[in-house]
Order: sequence, then structure tokens, then C-alpha cells
Amino acid sequence: MTWTLIVILLLVGFVLLLLEMLVIPGITVAAVLGFVSIALAVWGAFASYGTTAGFITLTTGILGSVVLLIVALKAKTWNRFALKSSIDGKVNVIGEAAVRSGDTGKTVSRLAPSGKALINGEYYEVHTIGEFIDPGSEIVVTKVDFNQITVKPKNT
Repeated sequence: MTWTLIVILLLVGFVLLLLEMLVIPGITVAAVLGFVSIALAVWGAFASYGTTAGFITLTTGILGSVVLLIVALKAKTWNRFALKSSIDGKVNVIGEAAVRSGDTGKTVSRLAPSGKALINGEYYEVHTIGEFIDPGSEIVVTKVDFNQITVKPKNT
């Protein structure tokens, strides 16, 4: 076995172990193949070049694996993969005087059984009692409970 093949086996083993630690969760084929690749490199160095080269390769394999483990467990490594966007959605914020029972409005989307409606010039997420209401239909607020608005069609 040539030194080129031994180095390639070590590098392939390190890459597979890095993939296992950073990308693929659990013990999978990548980890097993990574360890097998490193073991083949060590075996090849012992068989082809003797004990000195074998122990150098073994030490390189162990140190490389430890360094990869340390790099994988550092917090800054995970920050590169972390999602940094924030959620800007919000629940209906309904003031006491903004929407009251008996107010009328118009559906913006289909209520099946929930959707968007325009009530008193503001858009709200509204719910029905199980019925479907088409977009553009006139609605009446039947109940306002904290942040949930219940509506029904105006003609019923």
C-alpha cells in the first residue's frame, strides 16, 4: 500500500467522521465507514512500512479524530449551521373596543372554518362554528374571547 493511498484513506475517514458529527445524526454508515477507512490506513501502514510508520499513522488517526470531535463540539461551529432568522408573526391582538359582538365585516379568505376577515378596517384571523364561508362574504361577529373572534354569515 502506498503512502498516497494511506493518506487518502485517512482523509476519507476524517471527512466521513466529520459528516457524521455535523450532518448525519446517530451512528450511521458514515461513522462506520469513517472508522473502517482509518483502520485500513493504519493496517496498511503497519503492513507496508513497519511499526514506526504504523504507529505514526495510528497516532495521526487518533489525534485527527479527537481534533474533529473538539471542533464539532465547539459552540461556534454550530453557530455556522444555526438558523438566525426570527419569527415575526403574532396572534390577534384585539383591543377591548376594537371588535365587539355584533360588529360586521367581510371575509378576505375562505373561512374553512378559520381564515382572514376585515372587521372595522383591520384584518383579523376569525373562526366559524364549523361552517365554511366563501371569500368576500359579509359576516357578523358572534363572540370575542380574548384573542379569538367567532363569526357567522350575515344572512343567517
